[in-house]
Amino acid sequence: MNTNPVSKSHSVTIGYLLWIFGFTGAHRFYFGKPVTGVIWFLTLGLLGVGWLIDVFLIPGMDRKADAKFATGPVDYSVAWILQTFLGVFGVHRFYMGKWGTGLIWLLTGGVFLIGWLVDFCTLNQQVDERNRGESRMRLQ
Repeated sequence: MNTNPVSKSHSVTIGYLLWIFGFTGAHRFYFGKPVTGVIWFLTLGLLGVGWLIDVFLIPGMDRKADAKFATGPVDYSVAWILQTFLGVFGVHRFYMGKWGTGLIWLLTGGVFLIGWLVDFCTLNQQVDERNRGESRMRLQ
């Protein structure tokens, strides 16, 4: 858990921008809620009702994400924007320093879209792991 209460890993503004496409679950994936993100994706935001309710829930989702995920050199918002719009080309993976899988994503269209979809469920953990690894290396 992130022990620095003032550090911000996620952005309410990016959350609201992704909420515009919220019927796809993009904002829920961004705030680290992959299960409900998939449900929103499959049901178009619970037929729009859940999507409308989420406009009020985003600040709370942001606070929970900030408490859960580590800040560091890899910015969550940048990684998510790259994943959302250029993920099939592996740009988000290049950004995180994962050159090997970035190249594979680039040559295979995000491993034929399946890897790109999996990254929607795992991107927060990937960035968190990268940031925690970087902070451990700086402490040594």
